[in-house]
Amino acid sequence: MTATVFLQSLKDEQPPTGNPILAALWHDYNGNWHQAHALVQDLTSREAAHLHAYLHRKEGDNSNALYWYHRAGEPMPSVSLQAEWNVLVSRYTQAG
Repeated sequence: MTATVFLQSLKDEQPPTGNPILAALWHDYNGNWHQAHALVQDLTSREAAHLHAYLHRKEGDNSNALYWYHRAGEPMPSVSLQAEWNVLVSRYTQAG
């Protein structure tokens, strides 16, 4: 899925299917942190760990976020949460 298509899906009633990372980003954008977290908490990929880290940073649990950033091989960013969300979308969608 391209970033453009994903961003257009944000106004849909349901998240895109087939990619739990994008579904979690969709739920987070639409105000459902708990559903976003539920989608990634048991996944073992670096991508899931990265999104998991972001979600704990958003929650304000920086020690847990640091753990997940480490698992993802990513530094804890110093940018805003919105900027990080944008990076995650860019990174985990196809160009377009």
